[in-house]
Amino acid sequence: MTTESAPAPGAAQATAVQAHTVHPPRRSGGRAQVTRRPRGAGRYGPVVWLLLADGIAVGVTTALFSPVPWPSPSLAVQAAVQLTLHAYRGLYRQGLSPSALSELPALLGLALLQWYASAEVLAAWDPRHAIGWPTLAAAAVTQTLLCGAARAGAHRARLRSGARNPRSTVVVGHGTTAQQVTAALFAHPEYGLRPVGRFVPAAAPDEAFTTPAPGAVPLPTLVTLEEVSRAVVQNGVRDAVFTAPPESSPEGAALFGLFAGHGCRVWLINSPGTGAVTPHPARPGPDHLWGFAAYALHSTDRRPVTYAVKRALDAVLAALVLVAVAPLLALCALAVRLSDGPGVIFRQERVGRHGRPFVLLKFRTLRPADAHESATRWNVSADQRMSAAGRLLRRTSLDELPQLWNVLRGDMSLVGPRPERPFFVAQFSRAHPGYQARHRMPVGITGLAQVNGLRGDTSIEERARFDNRYIETWSLWQDACVLARTAGSLFRLGGS
Repeated sequence: MTTESAPAPGAAQATAVQAHTVHPPRRSGGRAQVTRRPRGAGRYGPVVWLLLADGIAVGVTTALFSPVPWPSPSLAVQAAVQLTLHAYRGLYRQGLSPSALSELPALLGLALLQWYASAEVLAAWDPRHAIGWPTLAAAAVTQTLLCGAARAGAHRARLRSGARNPRSTVVVGHGTTAQQVTAALFAHPEYGLRPVGRFVPAAAPDEAFTTPAPGAVPLPTLVTLEEVSRAVVQNGVRDAVFTAPPESSPEGAALFGLFAGHGCRVWLINSPGTGAVTPHPARPGPDHLWGFAAYALHSTDRRPVTYAVKRALDAVLAALVLVAVAPLLALCALAVRLSDGPGVIFRQERVGRHGRPFVLLKFRTLRPADAHESATRWNVSADQRMSAAGRLLRRTSLDELPQLWNVLRGDMSLVGPRPERPFFVAQFSRAHPGYQARHRMPVGITGLAQVNGLRGDTSIEERARFDNRYIETWSLWQDACVLARTAGSLFRLGGS
């Protein structure tokens, strides 16, 4: 962090904090107390209360309007259908300013659909359960009102809880909007976000924030990704607020990936009418923070079910292949040991998803002169020190087989952008704007760029283009196609 501090205007009543380590305070008896809560603590509490509110509303409405008691299984199905419809409509997503009134139209429409479908199914099963249209409409309206009232209580309780236990937040941006958003967060603790630092690009200093205003809270200024990462870990940051779209600045994509990698919620907050983004189509309406338009930003690769399937397939296939090629692994290890001496496995730090480092494993094909050469030398395929065994392993790509263990551990995937060393990641990220975005996806043993011939000493810009294309069009079928093309290329001996 820099020695300058960004003040939080309008927050004279807050307790001053140190410039380098900030923790969210909790008011108790008029004194600020430091609290450290585990990441994720209380995150799902509001959702549980909403689920209970909806379930109770269904039970009460069913007891009031069913002509004869419905069978217990049908009641469970009724509740499950309602919760599924509400989840699909986005009624359990946590916004900054929840409002039961704004949810009423969605609640009414879903209640009508739910009751109509349930009544038709039960009437076909047993005519005694038939419900007329007036009763059906009354049941839907009653359920909507009960849901709305219960949700209003849940939302109010959540706002009070947010004010008592605010979540540590980093504000990303500079200029007037960043000042106003920061001031609003301090002045209105019910949003549950307390700024503990603000990222200001070094290329766009904000002089208005370098000299604290009288009575303002000194807010640490962060100017590098390393400082942001350190602040996230030290302060238990759980939310990030962008005052401009991430893609509008060179550091935006990397910052977004950093926050996503740490499990933070990311918000875009700007003045209404800017048209910067479109709200999520499943939400009942756009959110706001004290009059500022607010949108929850999600990573483009946020597909939890299909990604869970991808991870499961990676683990299963890697385990099966490791067992199948165990004799080949032993032969390769023996060849390296006989030709190059001890030290069969080569370990090297690489950068994985969201910029997290991991240790990549390979069969050693060349013994580097020192650690600096290993970390900074780009290509060694023409090095005269390489033995015949090492050259054969590289040409057949057999030196990559130990990376199946990385896949099994979860460091890598079978298919994804190839991981690179930190030295070159920093270099390429500065030279090629799309390079850093490759780290939105788990890195892989092979990828779309590699099966198109982009390996070894080839264009980094073109590799990044293919890698981002793969991420944006990703599917399990595409992974299968890349694996099939990789298997075919092994017979052409095109290693690097």
